[in-house]
This record gives sequence, structure tokens and C-alpha cells, in this order.
Amino acid sequence: MRHVRKQTWQEHYDAGLGFRPLSDAEQALLAEHVPAPEGGRALDVGSGTGELAVVLARMGYHVDAVDCTEGALVRARAEHPGAQGVRWLCLDIEHDVLPSPPEGAEGGYDLVTMRLSAAFIQSRSRVLRALGAQLREGGALVIITPVVEHTPQERRHIALDEDELSQITDGFEEASRFDAQGLAVLVLRGPGGSFTAVEKGRPAPQAVMGAAAVVTNAAGHVLLGRSTRGMWELPGGRIEAGESAQTAAVRELEEETGLTASEKNAHIIAVLHDDRLDIRRISPLVRVTCWEGEPGLPEPEKFSRWEWHPLHTLATLGKIFMPSAQALNEVWPGTLPGLPPVHSYPCATTVPPVPGEPAEAALLRARMADAVVAKGWAQCPRVEAALREVPRHRFLPEAPLEQAYDDSLAVVTVREPSGSALSSVSAVRLQAGMIESLQLEPGAAVYEAGSGGYNAELLAHVVGPGGQVVTSDIDEYVVRRARRFTAEAGSGRVSVVHGDAAHGAPAHLVPRGGFDAIMVTYSCWDIAPVWKEQLAEGGRLVLPLELGGYTRAITFQKQGDVLLARRFTHCGFVPAQGMHARSTPTVSLLDGRLRIRFEDGPAPGMEGLEEWLEEALRGRRYEIATGVTTGPGSSFDSLQLYLATTVPGFCRLAIPAGQETSAVLITPGSNAPAVLGDASLAYLTYVQIRPGEAGEEQEWEWYVHAFGDQGPAVGEKLADTVRAWDRDVRGDDRRNADPAVTVHPAKTPDHRLPSGDVVDKPHCRIVVRWPGRDALLPSSTNRAEAHAVATGGSM
Repeated sequence: MRHVRKQTWQEHYDAGLGFRPLSDAEQALLAEHVPAPEGGRALDVGSGTGELAVVLARMGYHVDAVDCTEGALVRARAEHPGAQGVRWLCLDIEHDVLPSPPEGAEGGYDLVTMRLSAAFIQSRSRVLRALGAQLREGGALVIITPVVEHTPQERRHIALDEDELSQITDGFEEASRFDAQGLAVLVLRGPGGSFTAVEKGRPAPQAVMGAAAVVTNAAGHVLLGRSTRGMWELPGGRIEAGESAQTAAVRELEEETGLTASEKNAHIIAVLHDDRLDIRRISPLVRVTCWEGEPGLPEPEKFSRWEWHPLHTLATLGKIFMPSAQALNEVWPGTLPGLPPVHSYPCATTVPPVPGEPAEAALLRARMADAVVAKGWAQCPRVEAALREVPRHRFLPEAPLEQAYDDSLAVVTVREPSGSALSSVSAVRLQAGMIESLQLEPGAAVYEAGSGGYNAELLAHVVGPGGQVVTSDIDEYVVRRARRFTAEAGSGRVSVVHGDAAHGAPAHLVPRGGFDAIMVTYSCWDIAPVWKEQLAEGGRLVLPLELGGYTRAITFQKQGDVLLARRFTHCGFVPAQGMHARSTPTVSLLDGRLRIRFEDGPAPGMEGLEEWLEEALRGRRYEIATGVTTGPGSSFDSLQLYLATTVPGFCRLAIPAGQETSAVLITPGSNAPAVLGDASLAYLTYVQIRPGEAGEEQEWEWYVHAFGDQGPAVGEKLADTVRAWDRDVRGDDRRNADPAVTVHPAKTPDHRLPSGDVVDKPHCRIVVRWPGRDALLPSSTNRAEAHAVATGGSM
């Protein structure tokens, strides 16, 4: 592979480098074989600095010159300022959608050129066929490329060999090849071509092929046999001469267990391939969806018994035949973790959902739904119906039924080596509440960013048969799970795709006018612009948004280019991966026993920061009583968010798990809201002021602890903020008022924002307006600005 990162190309052009100049021989071949028709359009792929594009324009073509790096186009515009008939476009031909024709022009191209770039296309066959599909009747695709035979050894990565050139021409009915001073010039017409099935010589007997049959009963339990070799196995065996995999699976099922099935109910869902010593082992995996009979022992010399096993118990069975274990984990990913890698080739056949669940599952699901409804999370009848109908345990086959149907439990399905959760099926009460906040109507189109399968099926049930649900995830394993589980137990109305959800749904799956709702199921420090772009006007977006390190599931409604908050829910979700992944800027103090986290970083300049912080912590500690108290059943969720969005210099003070220090009164493994200012530090904690055996008798008061020369002043400002929250937000009835939150494009100037406190993110500006702060002008919570105040510096 010759894949080159975009950044490398950008550096190439920024350094003033170029490529081999376009020769007279190349221009002569173009003029002879692809002259411009009247009104002809050309697409120059990998246009670089634009030399070929300008030549094509002079020949009479209207040219779209595309390159994946802006640096190339900047130079092209600068080097050809007077170029007529050329559109310079930045896009990646492997991943982006081709440009629409200019207004008034017909679609398609009479000529597509690719000069000196074919060797760097990863998905070459796909891309060339896609480009060929853009050709008008009689149009041509011209590829100009170095050839390995004429290229020095050290530069052969930029060239194609004869086999690669042959593969390119295979996709076209007409192919002509010319030479231009050592470059191969291919002129290809008539995309489509044909194929011929060919045989090699007699293969060496080095592989064994056997089918595995996967059968479940009415309770959803899988059938395994205890073999006389002392291990559990799926039904299955050798594929005889002339048999299909389905025929072999059905035959072996009857011979080994006595169960009968029709081939029409036997579906190949994947082919597995691994090595056993010097033998290549190939195992078609056949899912049997309907059968008759009762398991017996037709072959007692091979098996001692057959049993139906709940899926969550598979990891406790002891010895399982390796191909059977691989097959089980392919059908239900996650049930047998830690297996050696196996090559898996999913099959594209449509497999009908396979019913079956134990009576206990139905009872637990009803109890779960009752609890969610009683707690007010699912007031919409269609959301309640979805909770009662979608079998949650079938999307969590590795979990016991009680765990799968716990209404307040999130079940982790993927972990990092460190043990941190990467993917999970969220607590059902939270899923129901977020879905309810979307106010979905029957027939709605919904995009879910971050997949797992169960939540997507809840959405599919809520929007009904006329609706559309698209779910995507960056993790291939999570996508595989979601596809398998929605196939096994789903409605057939969920499209599962692989990709970074921060880039939105694939363009071909976005409905005209946009999605009616988008639901994000991982913590977001920022809001991807594409989500707003793919959302219909008036549509709703719900996502777990991090502000100052505190996460709230906020439901927004789109109004033009602004998102308006409609609902808040306290929540916790797995961290983002891909484009949204972020490491929180942190300053380590006291030999790692204490850390300051700048959640809405970047962190302030490091010069002298650690030194004066540690000096302040070794000095006098000031305590300031806020007079604000809390007791059992009294919520203070909004206090954290209030401090994070209104206090300049906000940060969080934390003691890592396993560490101890007497410098601050914080429990190891937890953190406290804090503020930096005037070479001083203050943080907020609480002290029990009224003990009691009964919960209602206990009471705590919020205290500020401050350090540094200006500690009392900084601490008093923090205490005043707590008092303002108590007065204006919590109020006499001890209910927390939600702020008014709006999200604006990143480039919105201050004077176009509503009044409130501003939190700036790379892709948006968030305005938070709390009760009692309505009259404030926008004031940034930029941490670098706060540090400038703290250190007496300037920005």
C-alpha cells in the first residue's frame, strides 16, 4: 500500500515542492485522443498545482480541478491567477462526494484525468469504477502514471507494475495504452466490463472445510453437544463433495442431534478462517432459524449429550471446541471474550430475526418498564410500548437477565486495557428519557451517533414501520455487535454503519430535508457542526454535553443556525473516540498526589504555575463558610454547572485514586470545583454540621478553602457565587432551575450573541444564561485569559 497522509501532502506543497512537469508528449496525446467536445466538462483528480487543469481548460473543457489538500489549491490559484474555466475544489476522492455541476450545466464528465496519483489511491478499483460511472456517453478516463519498469528502485512506490495496470483496464470495455517519455498513458472507455470465472491447477490438500450449525430454542438458548472428547461443540462437520454449506449443516444437524430443518431456513451469516497447525480451517457459519424435533443421541460414539445453554453462561462451560467457540462469538459478539483472532467474512444474505426468550425475560422486561414509567422517564405511550417490546437481553447476551433488565444499570460492553469503559448499553431510564425528549412522531427519521443496537431498536419501535433509524459507531467491534443483534432480534428497520459519528451519517442515508432527530450516546466536549447541518429545521438533538467537566444530557431544538436548549438531564456516558476524543489539560502537584484539571482548556501557561501553587498550598489555609446548606434529598446538581460556566479561572482539583495528601480536604479518587486567581487558589467542599442517625436529620454546609496571598479575596468571590446560586437558581423551594442555553456558530461575533456567560468551543459558542444573571454581557470563560489575570500577565 502506498497511502500517504493528507498532512504529508500539505507539507509537500507548503515546502514549495511539485511533481514532474507536464510534457509536450502528454499534451499531444491528450489533444489527439480526448479533444474537447462543445460544452465539454472535465474532472482532474489530484490536480496538485493545477498545470494539467489549465491545459485542459485551454483545450476547451470546463474543468473541475480537485485535490485533497488546500495547500495544493492555494498554490494553483496563485500560479494560475488568470485561469478561465477552472473550478478549484478541495475534496478527497476516496471519501468525499463529487461536486455538483455548476448551475445550468448537465451532470457527468466527458473526460476524467488522474495524473501521477493513481499509485496513491488505496481503494483504487472502487474509486476508478466510481469515476467511470461519472463519464458521459463516449467519455474517457485517462490515467497517466509512472511504470515500475522505468522507475528507479527507491521511487517505485510512486509507480504501478504491469499487473496493477492490467487490473485498471479490467473494468473498462475499451483500453488503449500509450507511452509518454516513460510514463504510461491509459485511455479507458466504456466502464462496466465483464468477468470470467477461471480455475487454477489442482489445489494442494492443505485446507479443511466444515459447516457449523447454530440453533436456538424457544427460550433463546443455544444447542451444544458434549463430545466424547470432553468438550462442548456445535452441531456440524465436513462438507461432502457436491454439498453446499447449508446442505451440510442441515444434514449434520440431523445426523448428530436428530433435529430436522429445511435448507430454506439455513442461512450462512459468515465464513470463518483460521489455521490449525499446517491446515487452513474454513468454517461456513450457518444460522438455522426454524427446525423440528427433540435433541437425541443418534451418534453416541461421538456425543454423550446435547444441552440448550443460556448465552450468558457460555463463558463458564469449561472446554469448548475452538471452531465452535469462534462461531458462537461471531453470532453473539462478546459472549466468549479473549479468543485468538480469526478471519471473518460476513455474508450479505438477509437473515430473518430469530425469535425466542425465556419466560423470565418477559417478566423482568415488564418490571423494568413499570419502574421506568413510575419514575417519570417514559410518559409517551410509544416509548413505553418500545420498552415493553424490545428484548434488551438479546443485545446484552453476555449479561445475566437480572443485569440486562436493571432499569438504572449501564452495562459495559467494551473496555480499554486499563479497564475504562469504551462502549456500553446505557441505563434504560436514561435512554427512555432522552428518546422521550426528542418528541418523535410516527414515520420520523432519526440518526444515532454511537451504537450498541438496543437504543436504535427502541427508536425504531417509537417511529414505527414508516420511520428510519441510522446508527453509526467508530469501533468496528461495536458495529459488528449491533449488526448481529439487530439481525437476530431487531425490526429490520435499523441501518448500522461504521464510521466516526462526529462526521455525521453517510450522505446517502440522510433524508431530504434532514433528520427529524439526532441522538448522541457518548460524552461530547464540543458539538459537531455536521449534526446541526443534518438536522431538519425544528428538529431535536439530544447529546451528553460536557461543560467544565460536568456532563448533562441536553435536548436542543434547531432554529436557523442556532440550537435552543429544551431539557436537561444529569447523566454519565462513555468518552468520545475519534475526532471528538480529547485529553483534559492537567497540572500535577505535590509529586502527583494532587492534580488541577482545566476541563475547558487549554491549560494556562505553565511557567511558574506549579511553583507558586505548591508554595500557596504549603502556606496558610483560609476557610470561608458560605451559609449555604444541603441535606438528604436536596439536589445541588446545578451548582457544579453554575460554577463552571460563570466563574473565570474555573478548574477542578483532584486527588488521584490511591494517592493521599493533607493539603486539601478531598476524598481520593474524587474532585472539587476550584478557581485560580491572583496567584491564589480556592476550592469548594462541604462539612457536616448536623449529624444524625436518621437521614432527614443530617445537614452539610458548603465551605470554601483558599490558599495564597490573595486567597481570602479569591475564596470570598467563590463563596459569593455559591450564595448567588442558592438565591437565584436553587431558590426557596430547593428546586434547581435550568439555565437558558443557546448554541451558536463558532464565528458568531460577540455583539450577535444574546446576553449570558459564554463558553467557547472549537466548533461553537455556547451561551448560558442563569436566573439572576440575565443582564450580563457575554463574558468568555477562556482559561488563558483567567491565567493572565492570575499571573499579572497580558494576552
